[in-house]
Amino acid sequence: MRLAPSPIAFRVNGADVAVEAPPMARLSSVLRDRLGLTGTKVGCDAGDCGACTVLVDGQAACACLVPVAQAAGAEIRTVEGLANGALSALQEAFLRHGAAQCGICTPGLLMAGTALLEANPHPTEAEVQDALGGVLCRCTGYRKIIAAVMDANADSPPSDRPEGGAFRSIVGARIPRLDGRPKVLGTEMFGADERPAGALSVLVIRSPHWHAEFAFGDIAGFVAAHPGLVAVYTAADIPGRNRFGVIPPFADQPALAQAHARFRGEAVALVAGEPDAIAALDPAGFPVEWKPLPHVLDCEAGKAAPPLHEARPGNLLVAGRVVRGDAEAALTASAVTVSGAIETSHVEHAYIEPEAGHAFMDGDTLAIKACTQAPVMDRDDTAAVLGLPPEKVRIVPTATGGGFGSKLDVSLQPLIGLVALKTGRPAALAYTRAESMASTTKRHPARMQATIGADADGRVTGMVFDGDFNTGAYASWGPTVASRVPVHASGPYFTPAYRAEARAIHTNGPISGAFRGFGVPQAAVMQETLYDELAGRLGIDRLEFRLRNALRNGQPTVCGQVMEAGVGIADCLEALKPRWAQALVDAEAFNRGNGTVRRGVGVASCWYGCGNTGIPNPSTMKLGITADGRVILHQGAVDIGQGSNTVIPQICAEALGLPLEAFGFVGGDTALTPDAGKTSASRQTYISGKAAEKAGRALRERILRFANVSERAELSLDGGSIVVREGAASRRIELASLPADEEGYVFRAEETYDPPTAPLDENGQGRPYAVYGWGAQVAELEVDRTLGTVRLIRITAAHDVGRAINPLLVEGQVEGGIAQGLGMALMEEYVPGRTENLHDYLIPTIGDVPEIETILVEVPDPEGPFGAKGLGEHVLIPTAPAILNAIRHATGALVTRLPATPSRVLAAIREAGR
Repeated sequence: MRLAPSPIAFRVNGADVAVEAPPMARLSSVLRDRLGLTGTKVGCDAGDCGACTVLVDGQAACACLVPVAQAAGAEIRTVEGLANGALSALQEAFLRHGAAQCGICTPGLLMAGTALLEANPHPTEAEVQDALGGVLCRCTGYRKIIAAVMDANADSPPSDRPEGGAFRSIVGARIPRLDGRPKVLGTEMFGADERPAGALSVLVIRSPHWHAEFAFGDIAGFVAAHPGLVAVYTAADIPGRNRFGVIPPFADQPALAQAHARFRGEAVALVAGEPDAIAALDPAGFPVEWKPLPHVLDCEAGKAAPPLHEARPGNLLVAGRVVRGDAEAALTASAVTVSGAIETSHVEHAYIEPEAGHAFMDGDTLAIKACTQAPVMDRDDTAAVLGLPPEKVRIVPTATGGGFGSKLDVSLQPLIGLVALKTGRPAALAYTRAESMASTTKRHPARMQATIGADADGRVTGMVFDGDFNTGAYASWGPTVASRVPVHASGPYFTPAYRAEARAIHTNGPISGAFRGFGVPQAAVMQETLYDELAGRLGIDRLEFRLRNALRNGQPTVCGQVMEAGVGIADCLEALKPRWAQALVDAEAFNRGNGTVRRGVGVASCWYGCGNTGIPNPSTMKLGITADGRVILHQGAVDIGQGSNTVIPQICAEALGLPLEAFGFVGGDTALTPDAGKTSASRQTYISGKAAEKAGRALRERILRFANVSERAELSLDGGSIVVREGAASRRIELASLPADEEGYVFRAEETYDPPTAPLDENGQGRPYAVYGWGAQVAELEVDRTLGTVRLIRITAAHDVGRAINPLLVEGQVEGGIAQGLGMALMEEYVPGRTENLHDYLIPTIGDVPEIETILVEVPDPEGPFGAKGLGEHVLIPTAPAILNAIRHATGALVTRLPATPSRVLAAIREAGR
């Protein structure tokens, strides 16, 4: 007779526990699945990301690497144990400094920081970097995390969040995140943190080949041979259209491939079963036979290969084109021309939260709770795949642990939806790290060539740009990249003659989709490195050359668009002048005394159109006041860390004239909130913010009209009453005495904003965007010319945000974008089939990000809410070219393939003969 194992006893957050679990079970799984302590997050199950960091007898440890048997008798502390009735000093500091963005890594950082502060209450920056170096963050850029840890035990200044019932201006205030407390408490619910009772687990069978035909064997026998399995589903079981895509005319990706897999990691079948059965299942035993086919992984080979999709000869998905004037003639007439070529690599989004969620039937409606950036798009695609009307699919976004574009595409939603629909039982799925990296989208690799000319006075005369962008096996956002790149490839400069073409080419590589900038960061590397070369040929200071050519109000863009106000690039460059001058002096002084290690300084600029390119892009916000005096904002703009849950309410409250404390919120839920559009393209603050401003103003107007007072009147809430004051007179509106609508609102407003744009013609002329963001950065670094290593010293970033609705969150976006740009420049290279983890795929750690100075430039745009412009995408764009230009300044060598790894830096130095 086999005896059951004895319970393993230990203490968790001061309480004795005893669990029955296999001795080698991961402590992280035991904490989450058996004890319900989901504040301990799981991002890799390999000790690479540190999100699962807990304290074991006071020492920080990755819980995913600790066998539960090793915890016997130990004292375990998780993030849930930090707050004893009140937030800990470190949790408060995280809120005060804006150190939590999406929040998925926050518990691990808090635990590592707590261990440090208990041993060393006043650490230095180097000590913080050392102690927190094992925890990765993809959102923040780490600088505010460092500041929070160093400030935790100092006297803390009070927040300037408004208190009490009186209204004061809150646009422009450094208000801590309204959704910040759950992030620091560990109670924020991400996709893998909730699992309904009785839920089936789902395993996805994926292609191990780049290109293959396949056939299934005895599926019924496979299910029968594995107790606990419930069913296997293939493409034959999909009841609707087995095809999805973010751009409907280009929708081409099957939810489950049918007999033909086009990339490594493509889903071909689902296995549904009880959790223990799925956990024990070896997918290698699944009955499928593969016939590998020839494959291509780069654009040149793709253009010569048989088409992956019959209607796309030459594997050309789409080409984008912008032509203005005669660029070739302008170049011929130029005093100086420069030409070059740049190649960039696949870049992985590397959000710390892999895709996760669950589906269940709610009556005759399929409900899906999962991480996402685009709930309405998820609903529509999932409904089409499953053969359901859209109103019979409800998407409820969970907290999303980073997205950066990849979580715009559906991933597991139709898969878990299919299982729930077929079985009637809830179905849950959390991707492994390897599964996430193999199957989801990447930044487009690009091969680009360009020529730029200037006259003898340093004025740009013309430019020609040409680029192939590897879009992988399916369309995803390839059409958007191909159309957006030619619009932006000139940079934020007046370019009177211009021709640019970008092509999205199919290969059998990973699907390339949206990633913070939609191809513009790649194009900026091409253009900005040539601008440095032009300035050098002309003998003009590099920043001065950019100022001389910076686009101004009243000048046409390469699309012929003329903006009479709001063009802020010159203001950004002017703001950088003092640091630029000092950095050059410092570099010259340093280099006089050093031969091997050389210091360099680089500059680069950017512009970025906010929202969709020349097509409708609406957002709708709904706002109401209840009979008991609550202001409810239905806000469907998904917050993936960028701060829309705070910024949009700030805008709305300012427009309405009531304090934020009066507001309650209904978050993104396709059954409860209007469509605010997708969280991408730096559109939410501008477009959804404008809709919120309109809704706030409309509701205010209705209240004032009801009270028969002028626009100058002031509003306040007093219990269930609105008090309206104008001068010395006041009136009290008793809300309970008024009739309420079906949602319980006595006053309500719903408003939509769609930016005024115009479609581009065959030459790319038109009004692609109503609002642009502008920015420029200076990078200071040192290069070891014998090792090829690069050490960043400082980045100074000046970004025009129109109006900083919340400067604290703006700074966080700038720092986070710079960290991702740093990674693109120096270390990040996704190699399909080889770097499907966070050990081999390198992203910046807390020790890699240098000091960052953020200069907020505010050139109001008449379209934006209170003058605000988008920010999230364009902060990344100048970083990589500024770094490459600084490397060339230090060494005389330009690295022409990103990332600039030590071997490529050395090769460039050798080629330049330096």
